[in-house]
This record gives sequence, structure tokens and C-alpha cells, in this order.
Amino acid sequence: MTQRLQRLLDNNRAWARHEAERDPAYFSKLLDQQAPEYLWIGCSDSRVPANQITGLAPGEVFVHRNVGNLVVHTDLNCLAVIDFAVDLLQVRHVIVVGHHGCSGVRMALRRSAGGLAEHWLRHLQDVQGRHASLVESVTDADEKVNLLAELNVLEQASNVCESTIVREAWRRHADLTVSGWIYSLRDGLLIDVGFNVDGHTDLDSARAASLALIRSRYGR
Repeated sequence: MTQRLQRLLDNNRAWARHEAERDPAYFSKLLDQQAPEYLWIGCSDSRVPANQITGLAPGEVFVHRNVGNLVVHTDLNCLAVIDFAVDLLQVRHVIVVGHHGCSGVRMALRRSAGGLAEHWLRHLQDVQGRHASLVESVTDADEKVNLLAELNVLEQASNVCESTIVREAWRRHADLTVSGWIYSLRDGLLIDVGFNVDGHTDLDSARAASLALIRSRYGR
């Protein structure tokens, strides 16, 4: 085993020892604790750990991550997670979380990915195409990445709402809200992009309100 892998095992033992010393019942409580209120759909980026940046303990948030925090209706992995969270765990909040400075967004804009990554990032390019005039109105490269990341949150949160899983949950009058956030790597803060939809919300109105808020943040 390499030293780098051994470091992870050593860190794990130190962490487990620290948690047990802090709370002797910590792990025994976790054995029966899987009742999260939140499903977090985020980017795979290693700088955006859901539990840590929200201050939530293990067992409090159910997490799905992929490159670009995409919710694609042919992605059975993502749909299975949503189904498990909504129908079995009965979460009350689904939160789609993107982040500024996203490498996937940057590659989508540059058309610089290859292989399967290029195929996957075409979903981000579809978002870019849907909002082409707005994205092209921003000339600063970093600002353009951040804007597209926020627009992508809006579109992926909309995809969650349009899934048969969530529509059926709302038909049953489930207490379920779908929201969109963006995470700033610059200061570690989460920002609400203004997309918050429950079973009583008109989706088109929610999309329009969120888009207006995003535009205003970029002076558009």
C-alpha cells in the first residue's frame, strides 16, 4: 500500500478515535440513524463537501453528486437516488447545489473536454444554448463560468420538479420543496438563487423569478 493511501487509513483511525472520545455513543447512534430531511444534489468537486459546509452531521443529509450537478432524465443513478430519498426516506427538501468556478462548466464553455466527459457536459452546453444571449452578454471569463453555473442550478432544479417521482409525490400532497443554491468558493457561503418550488407553486413563475434574480446579480 502506498504512503498516500496509508495516510487516509491513519486519518480515519484518528477521526474515529476522536469521535468516540467526544461521544462514546456516536457510532451506535449512527447505526439506526438514516432519517435525513434533505437530499443534496451537488457537483463531484472535492471542494464542496455537503455535510461540512452546511454544518450537518452524518445521517442528516442524503447526498448525490456528479460532474456539474446535473439531473438528466435518462440518468437512472440520479433518478434512483431521488426516488429513494423522496419515497423511502421521505425527505422534505431537495436542494440542487452548484458552485462558482466549476471546472465542468468551464470545460463546457471551452468545449475542451474529451471522451465520455464531453458527452456528459453536452447537457451543460444545452443550458448555455437555452440562455445564449444572457451568457454571451458577459465578457469576463470567470463571471461567465459563474453565471452559467447559476443558470445550470435553475435548469437542474426544474428537471427535479418535472421528474415523475416528484410530480407523483406532490400529487400525494407530500411536504416536499425543491430549491436551488450556489456555493461560493471565494468565501464559503451558500447563495439562494431564488428557486423554491413546492406542490402549490407554479413552476413557470418560479423559473421566471429565479432567472430575474440571477440576471440582477450580474447587472443584466
